[in-house]
Amino acid sequence: MDKTQAAPFRQQLLTQQSELLAQLAAQRGGVIGRAEVAAEHFGQPEDPRAQVATERELEFALGERETAHLAAVEAALARIEAGTYGECTDCGAHITAARLHAQPEAARCVHCQEKAEQHPRAA
Repeated sequence: MDKTQAAPFRQQLLTQQSELLAQLAAQRGGVIGRAEVAAEHFGQPEDPRAQVATERELEFALGERETAHLAAVEAALARIEAGTYGECTDCGAHITAARLHAQPEAARCVHCQEKAEQHPRAA
């Protein structure tokens, strides 16, 4: 797929990138770290320890998920620049436009993605 064909996907990816960066900045409270933000949100003296620990783990997991999503978006933008966007990174097959519209950061065709999900260590 050339850069002209990839332009609508590029715009979608740039919008996602901007939104993810804003979410991560909000979660992290700007210049303070994730642990400090979690401590501010949770950990009131009246909160049960188990609840605080669970909520803190959930907040960290959400942050990690968003960080991974941001990495996938940035990798897709790099593939657009390299001229390889729309090609499966595993087998080289064409990724359908429907898949890219649904998930513009997709790096694999449906077949390779299913295989990777069945065998996550091999992926």
